[in-house]
Amino acid sequence: MGIVAQGILASLAAGLATGVGALPALFFRKVPDRVLNTMLGGAAGVMLAATSFSLIVPGIEEGDRLWPGFGVYIVCGGMLFGAVFLDRADKWLPHEHFGLGTEGPDSKLRRIWLFIIAITIHNFPEGLAVGVGYGAAGIEGADAAGLLQNAKALAIGIGLQNMPEGLAVALPLLGLGYSRWAAIGIATLTGLVEPVGGLLGVAAVGMFHPILPFGLAFAAGAMLFVISDEIIPETHSGGRERLATFGVMVGFVIMMAMDHLLG
Repeated sequence: MGIVAQGILASLAAGLATGVGALPALFFRKVPDRVLNTMLGGAAGVMLAATSFSLIVPGIEEGDRLWPGFGVYIVCGGMLFGAVFLDRADKWLPHEHFGLGTEGPDSKLRRIWLFIIAITIHNFPEGLAVGVGYGAAGIEGADAAGLLQNAKALAIGIGLQNMPEGLAVALPLLGLGYSRWAAIGIATLTGLVEPVGGLLGVAAVGMFHPILPFGLAFAAGAMLFVISDEIIPETHSGGRERLATFGVMVGFVIMMAMDHLLG
């Protein structure tokens, strides 16, 4: 199977994990906040470790391979650019988070569409990260085996962190009056933006090899922005901050160990 197909399938699988995570909504209309916040904290920890070990570290290494001694500066610039990109998307696109409220310009769109836009902004950089990771493994002269392992670990990590997010999407929809299957279906659809990002990532790196370090860094910066601006504040908004913090720690350790084992 070609590297492009692998990248698209991996990002699709990671996105569909959102729907898998939403399946408990078939049996429960509500999960205790302390449980959900701990799970989301774990998701943030997984995402943080995946960003560190599967995007930033290989980004610096590939930057130094292409431009010796300048890899860290390229990655720094790319990360800041990724964060600014997400910041502008947050400001320019109307959207709503169930925990944090409405953001962006005023809109007459229904609340559900505002929520879907918010999840799309959140999920796109995750798919992009997986695509860039797989695209990197197809570049001639790169450490293909190592980069492919990084990409696989990243896809698994993003899939794992998407599962509690799927439940966090489905349960509020039940509270808004949606049926169980409709809530699960919407949660699944919000994850399907990830293969779009995956396709763009793997295609961009495949066509323009020198942008690989910047692409890895851009995805890392965008994901770090999501962790700090959305996931962690949401887990700390319900008065269970310490459990969410331990969730971050456990998620980070699990993903770090998995990245090492797969490598």
